[in-house]
Amino acid sequence: MPTLLPPLHEGHAPILLHQAFHDALEAYEEWTLEAPEPFVEFEGNVVSVSAVFGRMRSCTDLLPVRTLDIVREIVGHAAPELPEDDVTFAHAALLLRALCVERLKG
Repeated sequence: MPTLLPPLHEGHAPILLHQAFHDALEAYEEWTLEAPEPFVEFEGNVVSVSAVFGRMRSCTDLLPVRTLDIVREIVGHAAPELPEDDVTFAHAALLLRALCVERLKG
Protein backbone atom coordinates (compact mmCIF):
# COMPACT_ATOMS: atom_id res chain seq x y z
CA MET A 1 0.00 0.00 0.00
CA PRO A 2 1.52 3.34 -0.99
CA THR A 3 1.88 5.97 1.70
CA LEU A 4 -0.68 8.75 1.50
CA LEU A 5 1.40 11.37 3.29
CA PRO A 6 4.62 12.87 1.94
CA PRO A 7 7.87 12.22 3.76
CA LEU A 8 9.63 14.88 5.78
CA HIS A 9 12.77 16.41 4.30
CA GLU A 10 15.52 16.70 6.90
CA GLY A 11 12.90 17.16 9.61
CA HIS A 12 10.79 19.65 7.67
CA ALA A 13 7.26 19.07 6.41
CA PRO A 14 5.64 20.59 3.35
CA ILE A 15 3.06 23.28 4.12
CA LEU A 16 0.27 20.95 2.99
CA LEU A 17 1.26 18.55 5.77
CA HIS A 18 1.19 21.43 8.27
CA GLN A 19 -2.39 22.11 7.16
CA ALA A 20 -3.28 18.41 7.45
CA PHE A 21 -1.97 18.48 11.02
CA HIS A 22 -4.21 21.43 11.83
CA ASP A 23 -7.18 19.68 10.19
CA ALA A 24 -6.40 16.56 12.22
CA LEU A 25 -6.42 18.65 15.42
CA GLU A 26 -9.86 19.99 14.58
CA ALA A 27 -11.13 16.48 13.77
CA TYR A 28 -9.65 15.15 17.02
CA GLU A 29 -11.43 17.88 18.99
CA GLU A 30 -14.77 16.77 17.52
CA TRP A 31 -14.11 13.04 18.08
CA THR A 32 -16.81 11.68 20.39
CA LEU A 33 -16.22 8.68 22.61
CA GLU A 34 -18.42 6.25 20.70
CA ALA A 35 -17.32 7.32 17.22
CA PRO A 36 -14.61 5.63 15.17
CA GLU A 37 -11.34 7.42 14.61
CA PRO A 38 -11.83 10.50 12.42
CA PHE A 39 -10.20 11.04 9.05
CA VAL A 40 -9.05 14.13 7.19
CA GLU A 41 -8.65 14.71 3.49
CA PHE A 42 -5.17 15.05 2.08
CA GLU A 43 -4.69 15.55 -1.65
CA GLY A 44 -7.87 13.65 -2.49
CA ASN A 45 -7.25 10.79 -0.05
CA VAL A 46 -8.66 10.20 3.40
CA VAL A 47 -6.12 9.71 6.16
CA SER A 48 -6.68 8.89 9.83
CA VAL A 49 -5.78 11.59 12.33
CA SER A 50 -3.38 9.19 14.06
CA ALA A 51 -1.52 8.72 10.76
CA VAL A 52 -1.14 12.49 10.38
CA PHE A 53 0.15 12.81 13.94
CA GLY A 54 2.42 9.82 13.38
CA ARG A 55 3.97 11.33 10.27
CA MET A 56 4.76 14.55 12.14
CA ARG A 57 6.48 12.86 15.13
CA SER A 58 9.91 13.89 13.88
CA CYS A 59 9.01 17.27 12.35
CA THR A 60 11.32 19.98 13.65
CA ASP A 61 9.25 22.86 12.26
CA LEU A 62 7.96 25.26 14.90
CA LEU A 63 4.27 25.02 15.71
CA PRO A 64 2.27 28.18 14.90
CA VAL A 65 0.80 29.88 17.97
CA ARG A 66 -2.82 29.31 16.86
CA THR A 67 -2.12 25.59 16.47
CA LEU A 68 -0.23 25.44 19.77
CA ASP A 69 -3.25 26.93 21.56
CA ILE A 70 -5.46 24.13 20.20
CA VAL A 71 -2.88 21.51 21.17
CA ARG A 72 -2.69 22.85 24.72
CA GLU A 73 -6.50 22.69 24.99
CA ILE A 74 -6.57 19.09 23.77
CA VAL A 75 -3.68 17.66 25.76
CA GLY A 76 -4.63 19.46 28.96
CA HIS A 77 -3.03 17.29 31.67
CA ALA A 78 -0.12 16.43 29.37
CA ALA A 79 0.55 20.09 28.53
CA PRO A 80 3.43 20.31 31.06
CA GLU A 81 5.29 17.91 28.76
CA LEU A 82 5.30 20.65 26.11
CA PRO A 83 8.20 23.06 26.34
CA GLU A 84 7.42 26.71 27.04
CA ASP A 85 9.29 28.01 23.99
CA ASP A 86 10.06 26.70 20.53
CA VAL A 87 7.40 23.99 20.49
CA THR A 88 7.76 21.88 17.37
CA PHE A 89 5.23 19.79 15.49
CA ALA A 90 7.14 16.78 16.85
CA HIS A 91 6.48 17.77 20.47
CA ALA A 92 2.75 18.03 19.81
CA ALA A 93 2.54 15.03 17.49
CA LEU A 94 4.11 12.67 20.02
CA LEU A 95 1.50 13.61 22.63
CA LEU A 96 -1.41 13.55 20.20
CA ARG A 97 -0.42 10.24 18.64
CA ALA A 98 -0.19 8.71 22.12
CA LEU A 99 -3.65 10.04 22.96
CA CYS A 100 -5.02 8.49 19.75
CA VAL A 101 -3.46 5.11 20.47
CA GLU A 102 -4.73 5.16 24.05
CA ARG A 103 -8.22 6.09 22.88
CA LEU A 104 -8.29 3.44 20.16
CA LYS A 105 -7.31 0.76 22.70
CA GLY A 106 -10.14 1.76 25.01
